[in-house]
Amino acid sequence: MSKKAKNHRFAPKLKIKKGDKVVVIAGAYKNRDKVRDVLEVFPDKNKAIVEDTNIVKKHNKPTQDSPGGINEVPAPIHISNLMLVDPKTGEPTRIGRKRTEEGKLVRYSKKSGEIIE
Repeated sequence: MSKKAKNHRFAPKLKIKKGDKVVVIAGAYKNRDKVRDVLEVFPDKNKAIVEDTNIVKKHNKPTQDSPGGINEVPAPIHISNLMLVDPKTGEPTRIGRKRTEEGKLVRYSKKSGEIIE
């Protein structure tokens, strides 16, 4: 096993999942303090795609199925620039992990202590 394969064997456990409500807290993104949904998460790159944020223009070549042209699509944002929204208060919060009485590992809001589903 090579040295690089040893260091990158597993993807890190992220605290943000697809479908979560997040706020962009850093970066030069328009409307960065608004609540948005996470569309996709890339654990191996520590990035996520958030709706209506970091929009870039993608040039597509014409094919038989599509006419091609210039489309606007959301590009990934680093996870460190996102904060999950507290389900109780609606404010950005940090996330922790704890075990329930059944032994299941769940995410919880550090601000209000509420479990995030």
